[in-house]
Amino acid sequence: MTEFELSLDEERVIDQLVDHYLKKQQLIRYYLESLQAQVFVATESPPLSDLVHSVKRRLKARGHLKDKLVRKLRESRDSGIQFDITTENLLTRITDLGGYRILHLHTHQMAGIHENLLNLLEDANWEHYEPPFAHIWDEESREYFEKLHIRTEVNPRLYSSVHYLIRPKGKSEPIVEIQVRTLADEIWGETDHQLNYPYPHESVACREQLRVLARVASSCSRLVDSIMTTHDEWLSQQR
Repeated sequence: MTEFELSLDEERVIDQLVDHYLKKQQLIRYYLESLQAQVFVATESPPLSDLVHSVKRRLKARGHLKDKLVRKLRESRDSGIQFDITTENLLTRITDLGGYRILHLHTHQMAGIHENLLNLLEDANWEHYEPPFAHIWDEESREYFEKLHIRTEVNPRLYSSVHYLIRPKGKSEPIVEIQVRTLADEIWGETDHQLNYPYPHESVACREQLRVLARVASSCSRLVDSIMTTHDEWLSQQR
């Protein structure tokens, strides 16, 4: 991929934004820790403990933020629209500076996770920056999530995950992101993120293999759904 050349002024703007983020990391970390104490401790007890496999917490790496800002600047330049991310709006325009990832075993658990998570966030005085949405790439997923009243967005990279963008009530910033995905989708996500993000891999074969992996991951999650349904039917027959 051809390297994107920044002017000296653009370099200065990007560096200022990254430095501002580094100064705000402690604030973001504070809200992540508050969310941990208020919400995610509940994943260790029923009903969420029966649905959630594990929870991960992270702050965005400095280099990843710089890459993202450069991409957005390039998109602005290509479209002729002014690049309008500033130190005043960085913590709301970039919504994944700090976040949690909830991993679960199979897709049918999402209904219970969604319901309980909404209730926990409400009780802990967190509000939605925008309604929850799901990245999807197949119609079967669209139907499932829309039954849960979760908006869907088709992702051409075959990325699958449900996103909640939240903030403390009464605060304009920071935005904290919660991602929810299956363990199988996590395998694809981590592999794709390492090899194919933020820029597509130069090997066509590698990119195609990652697309195959996305489909295998989705099939794996659905197979676990089927196994669990069969198991539940078997249990009901034993009574």
